[in-house]
Amino acid sequence: MASLEINSLVKKFSETTALDEVSLKISDGEMIGIIGKSGAGKSTLLRLINRLIEPTSGTIIYDGVEITSLKRKKLKIWRSKCAMIFQQFNLIERLDVLTNVLSGTLGINFNLLKLLKIYNKKEKLDALTYLHNLGLSNKALQRVETLSGGQQQRVAIARAMMQKPKILLADEPISSLDPKNSKIVMDDIKKINQQEGIMAICNLHSLDVAKEYCERLIGLSDGKIVFDGHPSELTKELAEQLYDLENE
Repeated sequence: MASLEINSLVKKFSETTALDEVSLKISDGEMIGIIGKSGAGKSTLLRLINRLIEPTSGTIIYDGVEITSLKRKKLKIWRSKCAMIFQQFNLIERLDVLTNVLSGTLGINFNLLKLLKIYNKKEKLDALTYLHNLGLSNKALQRVETLSGGQQQRVAIARAMMQKPKILLADEPISSLDPKNSKIVMDDIKKINQQEGIMAICNLHSLDVAKEYCERLIGLSDGKIVFDGHPSELTKELAEQLYDLENE
């Protein structure tokens, strides 16, 4: 079984240390909740794993491959294996749902046909299958801008799955959603984690949601890991420390 190993990871922005000597190991199939208040380093950690930003020092290793040293084509392949789901969806609103989902293949096999938005039958079938599994097949030809926030986030999940990822990174995936849509989106991420065996790492502000969906929580405070364990092991005192008495 493959694993993601993070060793002494540091990220500094000028004089600010956003992540400070973070080390952890996550196995395939785990669903992890990264918790802590705003500015704790949660989003920075996810972006470092995907290599959207570069570490100041430290290493990231997946299945024996040092991710922090990858360049060009190999880095592109890694980013396709490590799909991101963003807080603000990052969809092209003027395009239809199906085209947005199909755009997830661009990181895998970019060519002139993709540039012209021409996709093969298998890619279209895969996209429609993911939309069906997420309850959105009837929205395939609608423009994204006509959808609710919850529906748009599910489109973003389908797009991420088109990358055939080994890891799903969800950066505050429900922060802009109402409780009903938050549950739908988290249920979908959990189902993918369980049925596909894909490692899911979710940056979540809501402690209640993290406890409900994740079997392991990693608590960050000022860029340092202050908790790593099962939700039942997180004490009230430590939760209050993590959220500065904003425990949800």
